[in-house]
Amino acid sequence: MRNKSSFGKVVLFIFIIGAIVAGCFVYLSPMFEKNPPKVDFKDNIYWNLKSKLNLGISDDSGVKFYKVIFKDGNKEIVLDSKVLLEPEKNINLELKSPELDMFFKSNDVEIIVEAVDSSKWNFLEGNKVVDTFHLKIDRKKPVASVVANSFAVRRGGSALVIVKVEDENLKDSYITFNNEQRFDLVPFYKKNYYAALIAWPIKIEKFNIVNLVAIDKADNKSIIKVPLYIRNRKDDKSKIKISDTFIQNVSTKVLEQSGKDVPDNLADIFLKENEVLRNQNVQKIEETSKKFMDRDLVSGFNLIPFKRLENAATAGRFGQERSYYHNNIKIDEAWHLGIDWASVKKADIFTTNKGRVIFNDYLGIYGNVIIIDHGFGLQSLYAHTSSSNVTVGEEVKENQKIANTGATGAVLGDHLHFGVLVQGLEVDPLEWMDKNWIKTRITDIISDAKKVIDSK
Repeated sequence: MRNKSSFGKVVLFIFIIGAIVAGCFVYLSPMFEKNPPKVDFKDNIYWNLKSKLNLGISDDSGVKFYKVIFKDGNKEIVLDSKVLLEPEKNINLELKSPELDMFFKSNDVEIIVEAVDSSKWNFLEGNKVVDTFHLKIDRKKPVASVVANSFAVRRGGSALVIVKVEDENLKDSYITFNNEQRFDLVPFYKKNYYAALIAWPIKIEKFNIVNLVAIDKADNKSIIKVPLYIRNRKDDKSKIKISDTFIQNVSTKVLEQSGKDVPDNLADIFLKENEVLRNQNVQKIEETSKKFMDRDLVSGFNLIPFKRLENAATAGRFGQERSYYHNNIKIDEAWHLGIDWASVKKADIFTTNKGRVIFNDYLGIYGNVIIIDHGFGLQSLYAHTSSSNVTVGEEVKENQKIANTGATGAVLGDHLHFGVLVQGLEVDPLEWMDKNWIKTRITDIISDAKKVIDSK
């Protein structure tokens, strides 16, 4: 009897150990993982029933089955369903709208996603997930129209566009030039009205089209042409000889002050300063200008025509297409994007218009730079300064001294590089120095638009 009793205890002990081992195996083995598949899809989104919806399903053990259902009230339509003979860890689906009859009017639907993984958990059935996502149906395009705009625009010049955009689910609206350059809209006068100063970038040779673009949260899009005539611009080309001394004393210094490595070859030094660094500086100006431009509602725009530097001679014109020669070989070319005025050394620089200082720092080829925001996406730029009297964030007044001219940056002599920016793009300052141009292209357009809006 004792032997039988001992044997039974041994068998029981082995059974218990086996059960523990089996339990540990089931609990710890990847074959029996307990995590259900994950569904990657946004809830409470808008859908126009035209664009495809991207949906992802993932699972460490692999998905062996999924089904996606479009549910409208009590009606269910299977959008996609599949049994996978070889489970996949990541599944990416592009869901199309189901075929709906003409009586479909729902504004709210559901997407139900069911997925099962290949785990041996749940008695070999695997882990299952059922997620429900809510969608808002929006098939209407934003209402968009052009209220008023400047009559014409010149290459390198500016214009004004005032528009109406209306959509309860509006996501974005803007103006594009040739579908390349974007100009943000700011609120104008009354609800659903917007305006933007725009520019024909000097670097874009051909004018194709200017459009108003409005997009809602369901990606319905309205595109409206802005009727603009174009004005020709005379070519203004110049040749500049670059000496070894300039490269050694100026280009090298600018690269070093900008934290850039200096190449060994003289021509390469100039190219890095005049092409690579210049492009980086121009990009920095555009990014800073767009980031800090005043986007408050605009009802009017009282701008004094910008004044030239007192008692100064013009040393460089806007829009000059400059070719650079080193040892009689053309090595580079670039646009001059402002007006250069030369007076006495360290001449006083005064603002013409009030505004807010949004940049005051060293900027490569431009040297020490101050940028002042005047609202409506318009800013003025003062480069190569030797000293500054203002700080970032400071509100400056009309005719306030802000700096002194200098020779910082990629220049040899003391002068002021004066620029006018439209949402970060340097445009022809002469337009903004012309009282009649400002009246006929900007302020009159604002007045006409307000009359049209008030008449509705």
